[in-house]
Order: sequence, then structure tokens, then C-alpha cells
Amino acid sequence: MPRIHLPSFLLLFFAALFALSCKSKETDLQLLAPGDQISYNFHIRPILSDKCFACHGPDAKKRESDLRLDTEEGAFKALKESPGKFALVSGKPELSGVYHRILSTDPGELMPPPESNLKLSPEEIELIEKWIEQGAKYEPHWAFLKVEKPSVPKIDWGTNEIDAFTFQKMRARGLKPNPEAKPHELIKRASLDLTGLPPTPETLVKYAGFSGSNSYESYLDELLEQPAYGEKLAILWLDISRYSDSYGYQDDEVRSQWPYRDWVINAFNNNLPYDQFLTWQLAGDLLPNATKEQILATAFNRNHKYTEEGGIIEEEYRIEYVLDKTNTFSKGILGLTMECAQCHDHKYDPVSQKEYYELFAFFNNSKEKGFEGDVSRSKPAKTPILWIDRQDLDGIMHFINHPDTSRLSVSVMGELGPDEKRTTYILDRGVYDAPTVPVEASTPSSILKFSENLEKNRLGLARWTTDRNNPLTSRVFVNLIWQELFGRGIVKSAGDFGMQGDLPTHPELLDWLAADFTENGWDIKRLLKQIMLSDTYRQSAAISSGHLQKDPDNIYLARAPRLRLPAENIQDLVLASSGLLVNQIGGPSVKPYQPSGLWEAATSGRGTLAAYVQDKGDRLYRRGIYNFIKLTVPPPKAIIFDSSNRDRCENARGRTNTPLQALVMMNDPMVLEASRVLATKLAEKHEDMGQAVEEAFNRILCREPKSKERSLLMDYFESELKEFYSDPQLAKSVLDVGEYPMDEKAITPKTAALMQVIVSMYNLEETITKS
Repeated sequence: MPRIHLPSFLLLFFAALFALSCKSKETDLQLLAPGDQISYNFHIRPILSDKCFACHGPDAKKRESDLRLDTEEGAFKALKESPGKFALVSGKPELSGVYHRILSTDPGELMPPPESNLKLSPEEIELIEKWIEQGAKYEPHWAFLKVEKPSVPKIDWGTNEIDAFTFQKMRARGLKPNPEAKPHELIKRASLDLTGLPPTPETLVKYAGFSGSNSYESYLDELLEQPAYGEKLAILWLDISRYSDSYGYQDDEVRSQWPYRDWVINAFNNNLPYDQFLTWQLAGDLLPNATKEQILATAFNRNHKYTEEGGIIEEEYRIEYVLDKTNTFSKGILGLTMECAQCHDHKYDPVSQKEYYELFAFFNNSKEKGFEGDVSRSKPAKTPILWIDRQDLDGIMHFINHPDTSRLSVSVMGELGPDEKRTTYILDRGVYDAPTVPVEASTPSSILKFSENLEKNRLGLARWTTDRNNPLTSRVFVNLIWQELFGRGIVKSAGDFGMQGDLPTHPELLDWLAADFTENGWDIKRLLKQIMLSDTYRQSAAISSGHLQKDPDNIYLARAPRLRLPAENIQDLVLASSGLLVNQIGGPSVKPYQPSGLWEAATSGRGTLAAYVQDKGDRLYRRGIYNFIKLTVPPPKAIIFDSSNRDRCENARGRTNTPLQALVMMNDPMVLEASRVLATKLAEKHEDMGQAVEEAFNRILCREPKSKERSLLMDYFESELKEFYSDPQLAKSVLDVGEYPMDEKAITPKTAALMQVIVSMYNLEETITKS
């Protein structure tokens, strides 16, 4: 591995690299003044859910003393242990059993009990007291209320309705919004958000100042029409749909699901309305005269892991697959974590075990099996499959370049006939061979009653999901889009809108966006553009002392966030800025550079994926979305930068800060090769190395260097140049990285010194940070 020679001033940059903090779950309890009305949803329910519902909530089997505090009926009825007394008495804390128990000094009486390791704070006790004094009014959970479009606050700041809602929150907390970001900052920010690629130097010149026809809005329109837009947004959905290129489990053989990945890219680029986007994936095969494209979309529900090991119990694994579909649907689309209802009534959310298996029933009549032979006899896809010929690909996804593909198979959904239909049972403790009571397909009544007019199959489920009265579908998706742009959703727990999830920081804005989204045809590009045109989005990311004091985590958006790029887009930025990126859309997944021995150390020794065989040529320089994902050994660089390992549905990625991330940027062959290739091009183009450094800076950081930055980088170049002249063999060893061809004439001390400067640019925090 070539050595990296870095001066001390650059090491200071690395010390601050990836300075992003991870915070624990937060709850916005609103600012309360004396006499303000206490909200059950926003003040009391979070306390009860954390401290009380495990023993006094929806799960009847775990409920203590027959006391239920998650419903008004349960909380106001007489106490079983104290006849004539009540848990809650409206307006009278002194007569409410709950209030006495939370104040008790007797360990035998105190609630929560000491052995639970839960304790109410004085502030929480005071809130409960005030709530009882005000009548102890219950409200349905905010996320289960029908989406109603609230009135827009009358505010004298901003461009559109979004700004009115955000500014109202800022002003209540004594915050002032930042001024608009500089044009080059907005150009970079919007390009990274919509395409995952840095803007070219030509784009920076074209839209500098956003004057005339080259306005900011026209720039957004241009970005939304680029094929790279679909590639960027697809990463979010591939995490939700747990897309991968292998089957998982021990043998982890290759599978050919990549046409589904390309369908997702194409759907976003064609701006398929979100309701259709969901319907095709949930039930495309059940639509009248279903096309191959609609059937292909149903691979969404076949992306889960499959076993190829001998000696398994087939029904056990088939049930596992149906459970995975059920949990992915509930978390990825409805934003609810229903898994625990597999074994018992949900402890926090109003979802019974019976309702869980009623939802399970929609997916229980797929033709798929639990086992189809061991790895030595494995087929490219599991039954049912969709055979796709080359002409089909050209028809479904006409932009795909796939010269090495003639015919392949993709795992898709297929429904059993009426005579083959399985009976669904509630499974005792969720065990596959412990059926109890039979159930019919239906949905949780707390969300939206399943209409008798709907088919009791996946198509009926899709229509229930996209019903305008469904309170979750549009809320969850607009929250995901907000998360993509701002780094955290209006609801931080993007996959949990239930009782244990985070409260929305801007509930009225969330409802306004959700209602507006459905009113305007579930148009995803319109939603993105609407948010990105707002002054809230266009603010500078500069941080003041007031921001740090009043809102250190930027919950109330008085500044633009500073966010490290997703793993895939870090790769994209390096390849694009160096000129190495191959802009081919779609096709089979690729195997770029990877440390040796990883696959071999985690394999059963059987199958085609026992050893990692790196690709060659142009396949080394594809976008990160196309990297081959093996479930048992995900791409190591991507995992270091917090990508999903794709073995289950994920609505949001974490953000960690580890030394490994800096080490990757300093030593990864792709980064070094890109630096070498860019250095070679610029050294040939410019006689003046100052101009070469400035162009590299502009390509990588998307702005002109400041005079001090230019001076520091040139000092570094001169010091490296001097050392390489003294040791020409050292220059040759530094440049000897990567497989991209290099002219022998370019192996010079000047190229090697410029390469080192470019490596340092890629290692700056600003390079891989959206701000």
C-alpha cells in the first residue's frame, strides 16, 4: 500500500473529521406557560408509555391488577384492589389512585415499582398532576388520527407554507433563522440531495448567482430530470426493501434480484406516483392484465433471506418468510414496529396478536416454499419466479445497458388459487407449529377499518394502504423525504410512529405536508421540490452561539444541517470528481476493490460466492448503489460508513464517528487511485501547479479555495515535490495504485506530489459533508 505523507496542519483536519454526534431519543414536550393546556398526546402519553404501559397497557396477558392506563375507559374505572376508588378522577388528583401511587414513599405502593428500575422525575409527576387537574382528557394517538390539512400560520418570513410552520417554532424558542446560503453552497447541497453527485465546475459557473433563466428553481428542475436522481433516491427504498445480491444464511448463494433494484430507479426517474409505487410492489401480480413490469415490482416482498441448507423444517422457514414480509410492510410503509405482536398483544401500541396474524394472512398465500434444495442444486431465484429476457429489460427499463445478460430469473410474488388457499392461524408464542385460532385477512382497527368492499388479498391490502383515510402511509413517506434532506425526520423514529416512537417536532407541518402530498397525486418530485424551494431548506449552515445554546441539535431548523454523505455517495463523489465515474444506469451488481479474505473467512465453502472475485475495467468505477451486497459479508467500506447491511428493513441509517472512517479515506485504493488519475490529468493540463491545485479543489469541494487554503496546499505540494525529486522510486511506488491504466511518462515527482495534495482534499471533512 503506498504511504501517505501528511503534514501536521492536515492532521488537524483529520482530528475533526466526521465530528457528528449521536444523540439519544428525544421528546418535544412543547414550551408550557402557567395555565397552558396539557396534551395527552404530547405530554402525558410519552410518560405513561415509557413508565406504565408494560404492566398497564394493551397486552392483556401482562396487565397487572386489571388496570389499563392506555385507554380512557380503563383508566377511569374502579380499582380492582380498592373498591370505591378510581385510578383517575377528573379534576381531582387527591382522589386519583394513580397520583397517590406515584407519590408514595412505601416501596410496596410506589409506582412504577422500584424493581422495574423505572422512576418518574419531579417534572413528569408535576405534568401528570396538572393533567388530572385539567380533566385528565384522553386523545387518540396522534399518528392514528386521520390526516387533516391544518391552517397555515400567518408569519412574515419565508417563501412557502413550510416556512410558516418552521418559523413559528423558531420564534417560540427565541431563535432567528439563518440567511440564505451562498449560491455555490446551495448548488452543491441540492446536487448531493437530488443526485448524490457533486456539481461539475461547469454547473457551478452556469448557476453562479442564480440569475436570469439560470434560477435556483430551474436548477432543481434540471437535477430532478437527471437519471442520477433515481439512483440517489433508490438507496432509501433499497434499505426499506432489504435488497441484496445473495440469499443469506450459511451458504449465501448469489441471486439475481438486480432487475428489481433497477425497477426502483426507473420508477423514481419516471415519477411513478407513490400510491402506484406501493400498489405495484405489494400486489402488482394481482392487477388486471398485469404487465411484466408490475410483476417485477413485487420482488419487493421476495428480497428477504432464503435458506439453502439441508435438514431444515420447510414450514418453519416458510413462516419465517411470511413474518419478514409482515414486519417489512408494517415498519417500512406504515412506520410501526409490530414484531412483538407475533408472540403476544403489543405492549405499547393498540395492535393485538389476533390483528397481527390477520395482517400476516395477506402474505400467507404466496406460492413460495420454505426450501427448494441445497446450495449445490440451487437455482438463480426461488419459486415463484419471473423470467426476464433481454427484450423484456429493454421494454421495462429501456435505459439499462446489460450486454452480458440474455435471460435471468427474479423472485416475485404469486398467489395460490382458491382451492389451494392456506388457513391462517394465530401461532402460540409465534411458534410455526403451534396453531391456535384461525383468522381472516384484515388490518388493525386502530389504524383504519378494513372495508368489506376490499378484496381479502394483497391487492385489497394495497388499496387499504393507499386509502386517503389511512393516517400513516402519507405521514410516514413525507417524513422519510424530510429525513433525506434534513438528516432527521419530523418524527425522528422514522420506522416507529407508535407509542414508543419519538413525537413529531412539527406535528402541524407533518400533517400539512402529508395532506398536500396526497391532494397533489402522491407526486414525489413535487414534494422534494416544494421542500427544497423553502427558505428553511435554503438557509446557511453557519452555527451561532445562540443556536448552540437554544437548539444544539438543530431540532427547530434555524440553520441548515451539516451531514456526512451516505456511504454510497462518498464513493460517487470520489469517482465523479476524479473523472473515473462510469455513468451507466442499472445492470448486474459489481465487485469493486475489497480487502482480501473477507468472504473466504465467512463462507461454508460451497457455492459460487465462496471467494471474492474482483471485477475489472469499467465495472470498478460504477456508482455505490451497484456494489454487490452479500448478506453475510456486506461491503466493508459501506458498513464502516453506516450503510444498512440489508438483512432486514431499515427506515433510517445511524451516523457514527469512528477512526476507521478516516483510515478508509486515507488508505482506500479507490480514493488513492482517483487521486492519482485526477493528478495525472491536471498535471498534463496545467503548467502552473497552482492552477492544477485550484481546479482539483473546485472539483472536489465545489468552490474556489481561499487564499490561505491555497497557500497551505501549495506549501504541502512543494514539500512533497522536493521529497519525491530526492527519491524517484518513492514517487513511482506512490503512483502504483489501482488498475486504471497510466502512461509511463506521467510517473513523475510532480504527479506524485499533486496526487498527495488531492488525497488530502478528499480527506477534508468538508468534502464528504453536505452543509
